[in-house]
Amino acid sequence: MSNQIILPRIMQVGAGASNEVPNVLASLGCKRPLIITDKMMVELGYAGRIQECLSGHQIASDVFADTVPEPTVSSIQAGVDRVRDGDYDSIIALGGGSPIDSAKAIAILGKHGGAMRDYKFPRMVIEAGLPIIAVPTTAGTGSEVTRVTIITDETTDEKMLCMGIGFMPVAALVDYNLTLSLPSRITADTGIDALTHAIEAYVSKKANLYSDSQALSAMRLLAPNLRRAYHNGADKEAREAMMLGSTLAGVAFSNASVALVHGMSRPIGAAFHVPHGLSNAMLLPSVTQYSLPAAPERYADCARAMGVADGQDSVEVANDKLLKELHALNDELQVPTPAQFGIDRQTFFDLMPTMAEQALASGSPNNNPRVPSIDDMIVIYRQLW
Repeated sequence: MSNQIILPRIMQVGAGASNEVPNVLASLGCKRPLIITDKMMVELGYAGRIQECLSGHQIASDVFADTVPEPTVSSIQAGVDRVRDGDYDSIIALGGGSPIDSAKAIAILGKHGGAMRDYKFPRMVIEAGLPIIAVPTTAGTGSEVTRVTIITDETTDEKMLCMGIGFMPVAALVDYNLTLSLPSRITADTGIDALTHAIEAYVSKKANLYSDSQALSAMRLLAPNLRRAYHNGADKEAREAMMLGSTLAGVAFSNASVALVHGMSRPIGAAFHVPHGLSNAMLLPSVTQYSLPAAPERYADCARAMGVADGQDSVEVANDKLLKELHALNDELQVPTPAQFGIDRQTFFDLMPTMAEQALASGSPNNNPRVPSIDDMIVIYRQLW
């Protein structure tokens, strides 16, 4: 059996990679980019730096900075209109997962039209949108190397999973210098998101030899450096490891899949506006405990790759150490419970059946080593409280 591996055509990795935007545009034959980002990237000067870099090569660019965290159908519409009204031949997606996910949707809708729901999974989007050069500024989502975007339909509070080669950026410029200003909360949430990607890709039913190699490498980079980057954002060695680990984790899950954590996480984010990485972090220990009996050797491999168990430990001991580490990580990185986040208990409990149904409909839980029922997921949601 063979596995199709989809990657960006160009990857530039390391300090200063973002300065290669003009050369990448030239290699693609593009001369009129639209920079899609958010207001924070403008305030920090990152968008302006990209524009200056482009101006130095006589390339004119415009900025669309109205993307929002957890993008919605309405939030991307202004960007779609901007693309349709402009003469842009490419998109530079600058920021965390939300601006990059927004850019993916805008690139497709701006070129091909229709509504976002038309592109929802299980449809596989093979049409090419405007070429995207992704410049990530967080070490978390891995969106720069994935063929996935997630857009919320605010009329139904559904996080729509959209997939296909059409959403894959043409280039990914992975520059850890852009993460040095990240606050500790975002460092924690995006870092656990990346670790979740690596673990889920490795235990997924769709895992393959290629994705395994990327997932294990990602865990080796992420696990020892997440605390370091959280406590000292200026630690360049830790930031570099986190950035590459996040990208490798993105490669892993894009070419395997995510599983139950992500399936259950999306409805929490849609209903209660919990940042995606944070809802993953809330769920990771409980879902891991639930899933362990179905893939004990695989989870033991994760524990060893993360450095919390060694080759002398039995599978049982390694898995016990993994669970303790996931709880300890959440404690040290101050991951809140739903109650501490400010979610109303009664509302959360009332919505649990709906959230479980939405999770199952996403398809991700079916990739889990232990496939849950609706009732199983309700129990896990209840445990979070």
